[in-house]
Amino acid sequence: MVRPIVDHVDLRVSDMATALAFYCKLLPALGFKDYPSEGHVWDHFMHEHGPEPAFGFGKTADPEHRPNATRIAFNVASREDVERIARIVRETGGREIDGPCKWPPPSYPPSYHALFFEDPCGNRLEVYDRRE
Repeated sequence: MVRPIVDHVDLRVSDMATALAFYCKLLPALGFKDYPSEGHVWDHFMHEHGPEPAFGFGKTADPEHRPNATRIAFNVASREDVERIARIVRETGGREIDGPCKWPPPSYPPSYHALFFEDPCGNRLEVYDRRE
C-alpha cells in the first residue's frame, strides 16, 4: 500500500469555538469526516479514500496564536466546487482574500481556478481546480 507523503496538518487557532463553527461546515464540504474530541482543546477531521483515512486536518486551541502568510491549499473536483466553497466561506465567517476566479499564466497553470481566503482566526487557505 502506498502511503501519502503528508499525513496531517495541525493548525493552531486562537478561538476554538469560532474555528469549530467554520471548519464543521468547510471540511465536510471538502470530503472530511469529523472525529471530535472532548473539551475541544483539539479537534480533528479525516479525509477518507477507501477503507482507511488518508489525510488528517486538526485544530489546536492556542489563544496566543498569530496567523501568518502560510497557506493550505485544497484541490477540488471542479470550478463549481470552488464556487460552492466560496459560498460556504462567506456564510461561515471566513474572509475572501481573492477570487474565486481563473488565474492567469505564467504564475498559474492555464486552467487554474481558485479562491484564496482566511478562516475566522486569520489562517490562510485556498481551494482550487486546475482541470480544463
